[in-house]
Amino acid sequence: MTRYQFATIKGQRLFYREAGPNTAPTLALLHGFPSSSHMFRDLIPRLADQFHVIAPDYPGFGYSDAPAADRFAYTFDNLAAFTEELLLGALGLQRFSIYVQDYGAPVGYRIANRHPEAIEGIVVQNGNAYAEGIGAAFEPMKPFWKHRSAETEKPVRALLTRETTFFQYTHGVRDPARINPDAYTVDQLFLDRPGNDAIQLDLLHNYQSNLAHYENWHAYFREHQPRMLIVWGKNDPFFTEDGARAYQRDLPKAELHFIDTGHFALEDSADFIAERIRAFFG
Repeated sequence: MTRYQFATIKGQRLFYREAGPNTAPTLALLHGFPSSSHMFRDLIPRLADQFHVIAPDYPGFGYSDAPAADRFAYTFDNLAAFTEELLLGALGLQRFSIYVQDYGAPVGYRIANRHPEAIEGIVVQNGNAYAEGIGAAFEPMKPFWKHRSAETEKPVRALLTRETTFFQYTHGVRDPARINPDAYTVDQLFLDRPGNDAIQLDLLHNYQSNLAHYENWHAYFREHQPRMLIVWGKNDPFFTEDGARAYQRDLPKAELHFIDTGHFALEDSADFIAERIRAFFG
């Protein structure tokens, strides 16, 4: 049974889902944009008999506190710092694995790079760490990264619309009728909260900081050789198949599976991904 809980981290309340026995190996599920721990609602019950599962919402996402953008630094460094403090501090985890998707990759890899001794394994699901993994859907972002202004912000604001959220969940899937409308509806409700556009634009602008960390993360992979399972929606317009294959340059033993689906692969492939996780760590 999933438990829905809050922890106070640096004065902010962070929401997290927790399931499974505390004595089992821990798997931290780190969500992407524009979602929250809600994206793991189907995966958690499929793993909870074998794992102690923790799925947090970052500040500004889901049910966690969302202080105004002029009162809180919405950067990936800060999202990682809060998530790290929850996992290693408030929850006292010493060893755990991470599941990273989209934003979860730069959050999780910052934590892994700082605490390599804590990471037992990594599941990557459309979470990028290589330049060749940046897909064509990022093109509108590049002028915004280079010079942030009202003009360069306009095309990036399209990422906050219901049409784009729907696109993220349905592009590249085999059967759109299998995509639960709760997924994109819940995400959009959170995106549409007053002031949330400023939060998301700050993070979308800061996303370029992750590219500067790639070499550090590659060095971590090469030195520590964490066990890695890659389950990748091959029709993702944001993160390419080349980005998935690139992991094997630094982690030649990484297990790689391409799935005929899109960016949010759990929406129609939760059974397959859960089976691969159970077999990989079993």
